[in-house]
Amino acid sequence: MGDSEAVSGVDVGNVTDWMRERVPSLVAPLRFDLITGGLSNISYRVTDGDGTRWVLRRPPLGHVLATAHDMSREFRIIDALAPTNVPVPPLVGLCTDESVNGAPFYVMDFVDGVIARDTTSAESLSIEARRRSGESLVEVLAAIHAVDIDACGLGDLGLKEAYVERQISRWTRQWEATRDGDVPVMEELSARLAAAIPEQGPATIVHGDYRLDNCILDSDGSVVSVLDWELCTLGNPLADVGLMLVYWVESGDSIRSGLPDGTTAEGFATRAELLARYSEITGRDVSTIGYFVALGYWKLACILQGVMVRFRAGAMGSESAGSDTSLDDMFATQVVALGQAGLAALDGELGSSHG
Repeated sequence: MGDSEAVSGVDVGNVTDWMRERVPSLVAPLRFDLITGGLSNISYRVTDGDGTRWVLRRPPLGHVLATAHDMSREFRIIDALAPTNVPVPPLVGLCTDESVNGAPFYVMDFVDGVIARDTTSAESLSIEARRRSGESLVEVLAAIHAVDIDACGLGDLGLKEAYVERQISRWTRQWEATRDGDVPVMEELSARLAAAIPEQGPATIVHGDYRLDNCILDSDGSVVSVLDWELCTLGNPLADVGLMLVYWVESGDSIRSGLPDGTTAEGFATRAELLARYSEITGRDVSTIGYFVALGYWKLACILQGVMVRFRAGAMGSESAGSDTSLDDMFATQVVALGQAGLAALDGELGSSHG
């Protein structure tokens, strides 16, 4: 992946020419290294001969409809947020001409720092920096939710009303499409979520996947860049808060598998402290937060169910079909555990430490 000849998903020659037009100081050849791939958009680290780095984002390989929509939308969001108090990577440019690279893409500066996804990376930060990271995560989320969506040109990014209703509709369809039997805890959680949707106040930007490991931290723990804007829309800000708390794992939690565990290291704040800080900064009523934490667990369970179904389909198509059920059992157990955590959240438990 690192050589300058054949890189899956990148036409090295064309992209180099495109980059050179926008970055006159670029020193060829360019090296492309995969950062993240899979079903969502793909990121490559781009390094030139002088060691200057950028990030290139493009749709998944084999994308059925490699339209400019996703890339243009992500680029537009980051571009609109650049002049605000929200830290985003500086942009180089957007290319919607598919003759250049076979699919739309955009390039932004590479932002150096720590992504505290696991305990090893989290422990590279000092105890003070770990404490600071929670404060900064909340401060930046408050800044995202304080952006004047009309003034920055994002007022038409999505429908402003009925965000949760639309989420429930979307993820219920996803669940029904991938369910392969009765999961009573998920049926109960779905029903309770649909029956108790809190009233939505004025719409804000909703990042859609806001968590510590989607942010780059400075050595002092401050968030210097927020990444992964592909799920961003308009809606209820508490949805971001709820999901942030789901992903903020504490050392005593019963649910750990599949969630980043960096925040279990010594020195990180608790979920309750993050919530109190958000409420203090924004003045928002967070009394319904249990609902939004439950919504986060429910969405994760729906996603995991989809992963499990794809895994089973793959296993069934191979010679080893059915020979290894341990991973399958882990998925099924985890879906139930997430459903139980969701029900507990509706009953006032902020995390999965209930057992």
